[in-house]
Amino acid sequence: MFGKILKLLLLTSLLGATAGGIGYWLEANKYPKPAWSDKEIKAITSLSLSKLPPLPPDASNAVADDSAAAALGHRIFFDTRFSGNGEVACVTCHQPDKYFTDGLSQAIGMGITRRSSPTIVGTAYHPFVFWDGHADSQWSQALGPMESSVEHGGSRMQYAHLISSDDGYRQQYEALFGKLPDFSNENRFPPRAGPVDKRASPDVATAWEAMNAADQKLVTRVYSNIGKAIAAYERLLMPGPSRFDAYADSLSTGGAPDYKLLTPDEVAGLRLFIGNGRCIECHNGALLSNDDFQNIGTPLMEGKPFDFGRSIGVNMVLKAEFNCLSEYSDADAAECAELRFVKRVGTDLAGGFKVPGLRNVTQTAPYMHAGQLADLDEVMDHYNKAPQPVFGHSMLTKLDLEADQLDQLVAFMQTLDSKLATSEKWLQPPETASNPH
Repeated sequence: MFGKILKLLLLTSLLGATAGGIGYWLEANKYPKPAWSDKEIKAITSLSLSKLPPLPPDASNAVADDSAAAALGHRIFFDTRFSGNGEVACVTCHQPDKYFTDGLSQAIGMGITRRSSPTIVGTAYHPFVFWDGHADSQWSQALGPMESSVEHGGSRMQYAHLISSDDGYRQQYEALFGKLPDFSNENRFPPRAGPVDKRASPDVATAWEAMNAADQKLVTRVYSNIGKAIAAYERLLMPGPSRFDAYADSLSTGGAPDYKLLTPDEVAGLRLFIGNGRCIECHNGALLSNDDFQNIGTPLMEGKPFDFGRSIGVNMVLKAEFNCLSEYSDADAAECAELRFVKRVGTDLAGGFKVPGLRNVTQTAPYMHAGQLADLDEVMDHYNKAPQPVFGHSMLTKLDLEADQLDQLVAFMQTLDSKLATSEKWLQPPETASNPH
């Protein structure tokens, strides 16, 4: 009898030392213990956030990693005065509680856009931004909507006056970029002026055309610096580790995975993600995007023409006023390799849109470039059927997965949810943040 008790005590001690006790062992046995191959382990661990390399510098933005620039950009990001009607800010379409999206099929500012608002979390790693990649930096991306008639609907002259006339903004700006020009002469610098859509804002466009070229450049330099400050703030917006990352990292140690982290359906979904579901072909790397542009036969918006996507976007970025090679960029030409060697032609560009990252994907519905698919179930159904596009060639092939397998893929994607790896103060308006600087 004593011998049995001793054996039980020894077993209990062993389990406690090696796996957190009998309770852990009993709980862990509810979860699957898949036999991952070396190839599968390599694929799984390659997706872990721990594999994300250090954030590379943005050569085109000299203040990209300046904390004072981030504080200025933070304030601008939440300020509705940077709009034509005083009601729209960057945060209108990029809301912290929606993973910096807005939950709409098409973004709404001063009008309705033709595409949805993609998240800006982690975009500092992307060589091209927007659904069609028509900007090659965060600061260039920030500037386009500010003069769009359906987004912020303002003008660069208006914003330069705001920076100049607001004592707080002036001090922050001049500490970073040097003394502001004197914009007080409204004959030279009218209240509102910019190279905007003349059909939407004829007075603003005409006022800009009446300014001399030197004055236009003074204003545009201030405008580009506004974008660079916003980008310095947005570079702080990064995803945090999820349950999946903890599971992947437990595999990478060479030991048994932490079985408690994922349910049987989530593990099955992971196996499909890297296997027969073929998701990893495009959704790879630590941010679960290959940064490419793909035509996947997304359905047309009712009553809307076909959106040619990347085939138009690549020409736009090459000609963009604020691209890496522009006079407003801080980069040398040699540092603009992504733009200089970008793929410019090809039948695969037509109807191609940016492969979105999947981190916190459950928070970013509706899906696709114009919110054509309402939820992840619709997304899975679309990939499973692989419909042919109206124009161009789809990279999808029919999967023919069973309904329960599609559910398992959705279950796996829920393991990618996490909190942002960004201090809470940056997720609130500066006036309510405990320490905005």
